[in-house]
This record gives sequence, C-alpha cells and structure tokens, in this order.
Amino acid sequence: MEKMILQEKIVLKGTITLLTGLHIGGAKTSLDIGGLDLPVIKTPKGVPYIPGSSLKGKIRSLLAKKEDSNDVKEDSIILRKMFGGVETKEKPQEITRLIFRDAYLDEEAFKVAFPKNAVKLETDFTEIKTENTINRKNGTAQHPRTIERVPAGAVFHFEIVLDKYNDSEAKEILAKLKEGVELLNNDYLGGSGTRGYGKVKMEFDEESNRKFPEN
Repeated sequence: MEKMILQEKIVLKGTITLLTGLHIGGAKTSLDIGGLDLPVIKTPKGVPYIPGSSLKGKIRSLLAKKEDSNDVKEDSIILRKMFGGVETKEKPQEITRLIFRDAYLDEEAFKVAFPKNAVKLETDFTEIKTENTINRKNGTAQHPRTIERVPAGAVFHFEIVLDKYNDSEAKEILAKLKEGVELLNNDYLGGSGTRGYGKVKMEFDEESNRKFPEN
C-alpha cells in the first residue's frame, strides 16, 4: 500500500442561517432560567453554539441514508474516507479527511437583528417555547415542557477542514460534502425537526489552502 502523505489542508468557511428555531440540547447550567426543561448547548459564557460533532453526524447520516446504508460498516468507501469508519475484513480503516469545527454565533449580527428594546427574548440569545401533548380521549393538553431554542434569523460561522492526501480524491470528497450540505438544507439540524425546528441555510463563502512541502 502506498504511504499516505498529507499534501494540503483545504479550509472551507461559511455561515449557517437559522430559518426556524434551533434546539441542540445541552446540560443545565447556573445561567439557565429556572423551570427550563430542555436547554440548548452553550459556551461557558452562555452563548449558544453548534457542536462540530452535531454537524458532522447529521451530514453523514443524510449521505448514508441516500446510499441506503443502515450501519457505519456498510458505508461506502468515500463516506469512510470523509468521516471515518469501523475496520472490517472487507474494508480497511481509512484516514478521516474532514474536520468539523464548532460553529459559533455571530453575536454582533444577533444584537442588530434582535435589539433588546424591540425584541423580547427570554435570555440574551434564546427564546423559550412551551409544548404539550394532547390527551386523545378528552382533547386536553397535558405534560407541558419548556424548550429553549435559538431564534430564526440567527447566524453561525462554521469551518470545515479537508485534509488532502496523495491519493488525489479531494475533489470527489468536496463534491460529496457539498451534496451533504444540500441535503441538510432540505432537512433539519438538531432536535424536534418534524415539529418545525432546525431548518437552516448552510452556505460556503470562503476557501483557502495550506500546502505542505514534500519531504
């Protein structure tokens, strides 16, 4: 087998704009308001963010679903190279090519879009939505719960790094990644997507390269 040599890092940057409220769950902290059942994940400073693992996992699952793969062991070679995979007798372990950074909220743009004197939010960066289940026998609402989410209109900045090796498959991987992003834009990110949460518009707007000298 030819020795794998890292030739270049391709850095892809862009934005994730929320078209509906986003909920990616996190642990409760001292900054959360009392009585909140399902908080969103936040930085130690209390600012919501999108974990790279959530973005990676969602895009991988959508691409795998399109391939009709129900298990990581069944994923195609290209998906295994993009996201990693379990080594089997039929398929060797692949070097993971993609790095998904955490996506951080554009706080300045948020303050412009949601001025405190004009927009009422429950916290500096989130809204609270109360949901119930309906008792089918009598039609009454029951089991109310409060769900925190980042409101529609918020913008996050993402970064994805593609490691290009000497196997010259970077173009194929990049094309497949963009296919996954398009699938995401027509699906949802985070929880409660079937109830309207998590519709996003993910767009690439910058690409840079860092080449490594050959030994």
